[in-house]
Amino acid sequence: MNDCLAQYYRCPEKYLRLAQKGPLPANAGYFQFGEGAICYGSYVGREPAAYPSGTVLNALQDVEIKDGTTYLPFDPSQVVENLRREMYTVDWQQTMPASALARMYYLLRPFLPGHARKYLQAFYFRGWSELTFPRWPVDCSVDNVLAQLLLLSLKTTDTKRIPFIWFWPESAASCAIMTHDVETEFGRTRCQTLMDIDDSFGIKASFQVIPEQRYSVSPEFLSSIRDRGFEVTVHDLNHDGRLYMNRGQFLDRAAKINAYAVEYGTEGFRAGCLYRKQSWYDALKVSYDMSVPNVAHLDPQRGGCCTVMPYFIGEILELPVTTTQDYTLFAILHDYSIELWKQQMQLIMQKHGLMSFIVHPDYLVTSQQRGVYEALLGHLTRSEKESSIWMTTPGEVNRWWRQRAAMKLVNNVEGWQIQGAGAERARLAYAVLDGDRLVYEIDNVPVSHGAPQ
Repeated sequence: MNDCLAQYYRCPEKYLRLAQKGPLPANAGYFQFGEGAICYGSYVGREPAAYPSGTVLNALQDVEIKDGTTYLPFDPSQVVENLRREMYTVDWQQTMPASALARMYYLLRPFLPGHARKYLQAFYFRGWSELTFPRWPVDCSVDNVLAQLLLLSLKTTDTKRIPFIWFWPESAASCAIMTHDVETEFGRTRCQTLMDIDDSFGIKASFQVIPEQRYSVSPEFLSSIRDRGFEVTVHDLNHDGRLYMNRGQFLDRAAKINAYAVEYGTEGFRAGCLYRKQSWYDALKVSYDMSVPNVAHLDPQRGGCCTVMPYFIGEILELPVTTTQDYTLFAILHDYSIELWKQQMQLIMQKHGLMSFIVHPDYLVTSQQRGVYEALLGHLTRSEKESSIWMTTPGEVNRWWRQRAAMKLVNNVEGWQIQGAGAERARLAYAVLDGDRLVYEIDNVPVSHGAPQ
């Protein structure tokens, strides 16, 4: 039960004294665990809700503390995995019809005029703002569940603070990555311009390249990106919206995707349209994936992983998409400001999470669109300095998170020491009680955990 908490914080398990109140029933449902955390899983002794909307029971009322151990009416590992892997969508009756409709749309999309596409998109996304779960515009249920468990661990033990390995290198408060999905031949021709814009703000990004059918991918094109310090990852196979249609077809396409990853010399992948089936990821021989949204209300496939932190799906590290895509902002929300992005950034920074952006060279066409993007980059560079953000690339996040996952905290005569590759960049942090609040300290400098979201 303690493993998910220890892995998230990279803290010694001896401080985590959690136990289950009894055997879990087979059925699963929704319940709350403190403020800002909707859970999905099995529940001991009571019936969880069938739907996340409306009133759901609060598991904090059924927590028991006895002899220094916290007894929970659920399994935290099950709940965390259910949210991260979107297992709750199995119970959503609208999920399969909606996904089928979305796939049909993307199959016909190349042949539809612009006004028809916009009409169909408006029809498909109608009522999205009424969805209560995951929570728009950022859902931190996983992060809030784990923070609540660490808070309970502090309250039920004699220790004043729990040591852990800070989330980001060199005391960075949060992390941000910029990614560019290249979807058309026109987008391919705009890559150099987009790199010029990024470079003018001192930002390096990754370009997701479609291997087949959309445009040619030559070694010279890939070198033109890498030679400027940008990254390349594989973007689907042909971006036709059918990658996960059936297992057999997926395995055939995955084999080709894996071959292209080797050919391109990349470790990363993102599926077209952010389609995903996490239980099939074992067929992808990549190091990291960037296909799972935090909240997917405005994506073709509904759901969301409900966390702003990277997490492992088997051997693959998932870097979730935690902010709204530029196309969604411009074409669906008809918003030509950065206010939504700023709101999402603020919520993610409160949890010290990963801010990941998708901006397409295909859609930065007008001076207005380009102006919005430049305003975002300006805000990011200011936040990088003022809020201690680690502005980096997906590949660097992947390397760091894997190093952190292998590090250990060892207590010796000199106190707590971090051991493992990359330890020189890691920082020792502490979880501390401030009244009833959880507060983090890095090198004795308080860092607010942020209100639940």
